[in-house]
Amino acid sequence: MQATLTAASLLRTAPSDLPVPHTDRDTPHPADAVAGAVDSSALLQGQKAVAISHNGSVYRLQATKLGKLILTK
Repeated sequence: MQATLTAASLLRTAPSDLPVPHTDRDTPHPADAVAGAVDSSALLQGQKAVAISHNGSVYRLQATKLGKLILTK
């Protein structure tokens, strides 16, 4: 089952409320470098793909086996 996220639901959660895992405290996480960045694990929530509603269209965000992200309409 895929979760559907809207832009509004993502904006309701402040970025500081989202978990950002760190494996090495001396190395900043990529999401820390961009203000307001949302960690992909917060979007995917353990799933390989998630549907995202944006401006009346539905997009699919998918994680690959190599750890890349694919966004398709």
